[in-house]
Amino acid sequence: MKEQSLKKRKIKKTKKIFVLDTSVLLFDNNSLYSFQEHDIVIPIVVLEELDKFKKGNDVINYTAREVIRELDKLTEDRLFAEGVSLGEGRGKLLIYIHKKRSELVEKTFSAHIPDHQVIAAADLLRQEHPNQPVIIVSKDINLRMKAKSVGILAEDYETVRVSDFETLTSNIKIIENVDKEIIAKFYYDVNGVSHEELKFIETPKRYEYFVFRNGSTSALAIFNPVKKIFERANRINAYGIEPRNAEQTFALDILTRDEIKLVGITGKAGTGKTLIALASALHQKKKYSQIYLARPIVPLSNKDIGYLPGDIKSKIDPYMQPLWDNLNVIKNKFAQDSQEYKRIQEMIQQEKLIISPLAYIRGRSLENIFFIVDEAQNLTPHEVKTIITRAGERTKMVFCGDIFQIDTPYLDYRSNGLAVMIEKMKGQDIFAHINLVKGERSELAELASNLL
Repeated sequence: MKEQSLKKRKIKKTKKIFVLDTSVLLFDNNSLYSFQEHDIVIPIVVLEELDKFKKGNDVINYTAREVIRELDKLTEDRLFAEGVSLGEGRGKLLIYIHKKRSELVEKTFSAHIPDHQVIAAADLLRQEHPNQPVIIVSKDINLRMKAKSVGILAEDYETVRVSDFETLTSNIKIIENVDKEIIAKFYYDVNGVSHEELKFIETPKRYEYFVFRNGSTSALAIFNPVKKIFERANRINAYGIEPRNAEQTFALDILTRDEIKLVGITGKAGTGKTLIALASALHQKKKYSQIYLARPIVPLSNKDIGYLPGDIKSKIDPYMQPLWDNLNVIKNKFAQDSQEYKRIQEMIQQEKLIISPLAYIRGRSLENIFFIVDEAQNLTPHEVKTIITRAGERTKMVFCGDIFQIDTPYLDYRSNGLAVMIEKMKGQDIFAHINLVKGERSELAELASNLL
């Protein structure tokens, strides 16, 4: 038993060699500094892949350029020989050039595919360093499976990953048998209800949502962490859109609170995430100089939109149509000759209301803007950070998405930018998150969402 314990301890202390592929570097441009004392190897083919991504205005192109710049800072002859140190307490970084062929890979795979060249590099490295574990780190599931099929260790990059999944799904607390006098107080006392009067709720979270009930009597409330009180969640008619359930009522309430600058709205298709966000923006249009509604372009088959026929407008329009559909739902609540309908038309013409691909905000400072990001689950954590750091004074940012409906190949429900943002931001006084559960698009849509 003692010998086994000593062996385990020795394995844990062994310095590892991590072979990074392109997907890791594009997912997190700081990934070079995430492996503690272990050594990092980047196969030369990865530099070739980064070169393909460096041109363009999308966030992924920016990330590729950042990684290339960081590598350039470390560039020395030793980077391609024995490697260079990444700093105190960290291992070395080596750009690996194949000095011979990997017979294992050539017997199994086509040698000219970049993924297979990464596997070949790992195979040659483990031959050169028989006493060190060599591990491929990739966001590409297929690459990891191929590596494992030939006996090479491979794992996902999990440094940026949600650890507390309940953060993403926790919703509304229903408290039964609350004193009717306390419930009534939510309706007549503008100062709300103090925590002292609701002592049975031990530690309410920031902007936590409650339904207080006593028989047929009830009140919807939100805990305000700044005032330390429970406040009534008001039912708001936002530019013709009325909440259809308690979740939507809470969503509209937090979206119209000036003190909350960042909002995350999650939920499956048909729960009203984007519609509620857009309606609340129009409801508060006088507070902001502009309403900006954007979404990332995730092309089919992971191809660039350049593959599509037509000019740039005709390429982009299909991706933006769902946002126009939401706006049309709101417009159709009013007659065409009504002031509300005309006002929306004027806002579009005067560019007070803009619907655009997310990539087009590059280089902008977003000041006094109500900014809505749709389909945010298709963004990496770095992309979400890049967007939020553009927020200027008096700007509110809203990120909407379904963390289980991801269209990009290297993200999942725990590593996408929306999920990571929600976990990292929880507990901040200017952030709130609501998870919408009940579908309100139609009875048919709700049935399909639940059963199919």
